[in-house]
Amino acid sequence: MRFTVCWLGLKSRAMPLLRLLFSVLLIGKGDSVCRLQGSAQPPELAQDGDLVIGGIFSFRTGQDYVTNTFQSVPEVRKCKNFNLREFKFAQTMIFAINEINNNPEMLPNVKLGYKIYDNCGTMDILRAALALVSGLKGEIRDDNCTKAETVQTILGHSGSRPTIAFEQVVGRFHIPVISHFATCACLSNKKEYPTFFRTIPSDYYQSKALAKLVRHFGWTWIGAIAVNNKYGLNGVAAFVQGAQENGVCIEYSEAFSSSDPPDRLQRIIEIIKHGTSKVILAFMSHREIKLLSTALYKQNVTGLQWVGSDAWITDHSLTDSEGHSILVGSLGFTVSRAQIPGLEEHLRELLPSQFPDSQFVRDFWENTFDCSLNETANTQRKPCSGFESLQNVESQFTDVSELRFTNNVYKSVYAVAHALDNLIKCEDGKGECDKQESVLQYLSTVNFTTGEGERVYFDKNGDSPARYELVNLQMTNKGTMDGITVGIYDASFPESHQFIMNNIPVVWGNGLTEVPVSVCSESCLQGTHKVLQKGRPVCCYDCIPCPAGEISNLTDSIHCMKCPPEYWSNSQRDACIPKAIEFLVYDEILGMLLALFSLLGVFVTMITTLVFYCHKETPLVRANNSELSFLLLFSLTLCFLCSLTFIGRPSEWSCMLRHTAFGITFVLCISCVLGKTIVVLMAFRATLPGSNVMKWFGPAQQRLSVLAFTLIQVLICILWLTISPPFPFKNLLLYQDRIILECDLGSAVGFWAVLGYIGLLAVLCFILAFLARKLPDNFNEAKFITFSMLIFCAVWITFIPAYVSSPGKFTVAVEIFAILASSYGLLFCIFMPKCFIILFRPEQNTKKHIMGKTFNNDIHH
Repeated sequence: MRFTVCWLGLKSRAMPLLRLLFSVLLIGKGDSVCRLQGSAQPPELAQDGDLVIGGIFSFRTGQDYVTNTFQSVPEVRKCKNFNLREFKFAQTMIFAINEINNNPEMLPNVKLGYKIYDNCGTMDILRAALALVSGLKGEIRDDNCTKAETVQTILGHSGSRPTIAFEQVVGRFHIPVISHFATCACLSNKKEYPTFFRTIPSDYYQSKALAKLVRHFGWTWIGAIAVNNKYGLNGVAAFVQGAQENGVCIEYSEAFSSSDPPDRLQRIIEIIKHGTSKVILAFMSHREIKLLSTALYKQNVTGLQWVGSDAWITDHSLTDSEGHSILVGSLGFTVSRAQIPGLEEHLRELLPSQFPDSQFVRDFWENTFDCSLNETANTQRKPCSGFESLQNVESQFTDVSELRFTNNVYKSVYAVAHALDNLIKCEDGKGECDKQESVLQYLSTVNFTTGEGERVYFDKNGDSPARYELVNLQMTNKGTMDGITVGIYDASFPESHQFIMNNIPVVWGNGLTEVPVSVCSESCLQGTHKVLQKGRPVCCYDCIPCPAGEISNLTDSIHCMKCPPEYWSNSQRDACIPKAIEFLVYDEILGMLLALFSLLGVFVTMITTLVFYCHKETPLVRANNSELSFLLLFSLTLCFLCSLTFIGRPSEWSCMLRHTAFGITFVLCISCVLGKTIVVLMAFRATLPGSNVMKWFGPAQQRLSVLAFTLIQVLICILWLTISPPFPFKNLLLYQDRIILECDLGSAVGFWAVLGYIGLLAVLCFILAFLARKLPDNFNEAKFITFSMLIFCAVWITFIPAYVSSPGKFTVAVEIFAILASSYGLLFCIFMPKCFIILFRPEQNTKKHIMGKTFNNDIHH
């Protein structure tokens, strides 16, 4: 056996590679035969022309070779079944070419031809591609090789894997390949696929759109299953990246192919069964989704919402699978539908006589009309005339109601025509353009608008703009599944407006009437925040209530926000509300009690004043310096009243008044007590022989001393109010959940100067009273003054630590208590014994009783 090959019409740099490929793929029989194995089975559909466009489609389906060691010639492929969609693609290509040939404004005086190959496996695709690249026309004998007829462009294939296989070969010869359905993002790599173009968007954009879709419906926990090839794996990889950017987590990601052993598919079924996600992304072809849905249907695995890729979401053959009911409600993106005027008439006018060399057309005709075109064939079918009409035949082939990918074929042909038209019209001054190099160059710059108003162009990667329709698989009255458009996605729009839903109701998987829920963890409500679960994806978390003082007013909040200083979180932790402002008020029990004791003190003081006034001429009142007594009672009344200034909402005036009034009235009170103490001492000295001391501390001197002591305190208060007066202050540090409205001292020195001066007078008064406590007087006030000053000093000494340590409004309460306690101490110790004698022991309120006691004391001494 001897092989001889004629190589015509190819550049010298392509010869070594093409020789190697033909050594594998070419078969010759007999001696001196020069024949192309790819041409051993001629094109299914062909038409001569000045310029030829190639096409590769899969009219039939078959199985790939299991193994191929290249040690022997592979067996001839046996293809079976009919793929009417692919046949429609080929007829659309023919229709577009005929339309262009009849258009005098495009490619004038140039007739386009076509050579369309049918294949059903990877090896067939390579044979067809090499046949188109070689340009060999028919059988070639070693003594008469015909001229080359290299195609300008190859249209196809519908699958990414076959396209990858032959594009790497034909790309070496700078022949463009335009696919209408190969969506693998890997084909955008111009270094590996330099001559590849497509009229369908890359899976990169579809994956991004699918990620936005699942996020739009709140599906943050999903499974992903792909076909085990570059189309599926790259598509899922891009989807996972987009999903992570949109906060979607993948529970599992698996891949298989239709040629895998059954146990591989069964393992995936078990993963789905045990998974918690209710939404599954299926990035695969119609073959794999049919296998998967049938297996799930047989094992009664339901309740799933499917999200599909464009390779199967609108495939009409899904209804033929046993488990198609599993897929009802599926959502997925696909290219926009379109109308091609005149295409239906072209399809229905098809006759076998138009393609007498096409075995597929004959098989298609016989299968459609259930007859036989071969009269001599041994068959039970009735004979066909070949002139039967498709006008009344309703099939996937004649259905033009939803031209999605078919329109991509139509656009591909027109893209090539525009590139060739521009190429022919080019003028560089050196003759004709280099057609092989320039077709590729001009194709990359194509930019035109179809009759439907759709703009067609290719970006730097050879991709078309990303525009999709969101379709929902719904059952029709005919019992078939139809893709209903329920939304659109356009990557050219701004980010926030790329995905838009329309008002058409969506049918959900498993017959649900509402959007399915597929989350690892339920949404965290307002008032809580997410805390990730250790060792699990970010979509799996616990919802923890926000701490006090922090809120989250959004669902699924990651962090809680702190409230502003004057605000606090409500009980639900979803809003900041103004903090409660706290100060001592009359409405609460503490304020009421303190005000009551203050008024009671005023009342008791007024009663005491009334008693003294009614008995002012009695010896007891006269003997105790009635003038200073009344002044002391008046000052005590002011002391009781000034405690009321500490109750109520602090203001600028109340803050300045409460401390200054307290300081001045208490100094006035202590000054009176001090004056009475001095009077007692002076009175004793005056009883001694030759003593004339009373003239130095008479009524005038007493008044002057009280005035002088009080003016000193007034001066201290004026300086305090002038330099740094007290002012209302919101204390935000004492409590977190409320504001203490209090009076800031302004100047602490001024406050402690006021208290210190009062303390100085009190200590002085106590010392003098202590010295005069045993003086021989029946009604010696020094003993009572000593007790009163002892109580006064004890109260104010304990006041200091209590004042410093008391929180909030209790600081004010402590100060009021100190004022009232010291005031009551003075009132009771100094005046109550005298009132008791005046009211209940009038026999002791006589001059004789007072003088008698004094006289007896003198005898003993």
